[in-house]
Amino acid sequence: MDVILKNISKSYDGRTALKNVNLSIKRGERVVIFGPSGCGKSTLLRIIAGLLPPDYGEVWIGGNIASKNGKVIIEPRRRNVGMVFQELALWPHMSVREHLKFVLKSRRVPRSEMEERIRKMLNMMNLNEYADARPPQLSGGQQQRLALARALIVNPAILLLDEPLSSLDIRMSLKLRREILSLHERLRFSMIYVTHSRDEALQMGSRIVLMKEGTVEKIIDRAEAKEFFENLFREID
Repeated sequence: MDVILKNISKSYDGRTALKNVNLSIKRGERVVIFGPSGCGKSTLLRIIAGLLPPDYGEVWIGGNIASKNGKVIIEPRRRNVGMVFQELALWPHMSVREHLKFVLKSRRVPRSEMEERIRKMLNMMNLNEYADARPPQLSGGQQQRLALARALIVNPAILLLDEPLSSLDIRMSLKLRREILSLHERLRFSMIYVTHSRDEALQMGSRIVLMKEGTVEKIIDRAEAKEFFENLFREID
């Protein structure tokens, strides 16, 4: 599903978080939003998800206007969007299976379909043997898989990932990057991936949106990105 952002602006207590952001994302595309902490990346994802309204501007999803000028027109659960939060936001009192069941119930999925979808998702995410475990009993990588499973169980057309691997060591991060790319290839959702990691940006995006101080500074493809990052780090050195 395509996503179009038109002149998106957002402020908090007089501080500008986003200013006149314009961006088009095609159906099935992998786009990385790259930039330092505080540049507006997470705010942009939350506006796409419908968790925040833009102060000004429009969000279009699948040809329908979803938010406009301070109003959320299409509520989050009707946007066909899944989201993985940076802090994961797992519910510590719920088992893996209960997480998935809760989301399906909230989307009013028929009970006859629910168990089959949960079974398939547990298999897909290699969580079968942990179905009855709660988040504190899971490793960091398993918690990450649960967060992904919870986002994907509703078959979203768009998957938003907000620095999803920032708490993991490099070995686990590399492993889960490959798994996310494999899921994208298999399920063909549109993917918007937020990171401040150069290596993640180069691996995860077919296009990279460079943000600075709430604005889109530049949009480049992967081939251009490698040269851009080399020059950037040469300047820093």
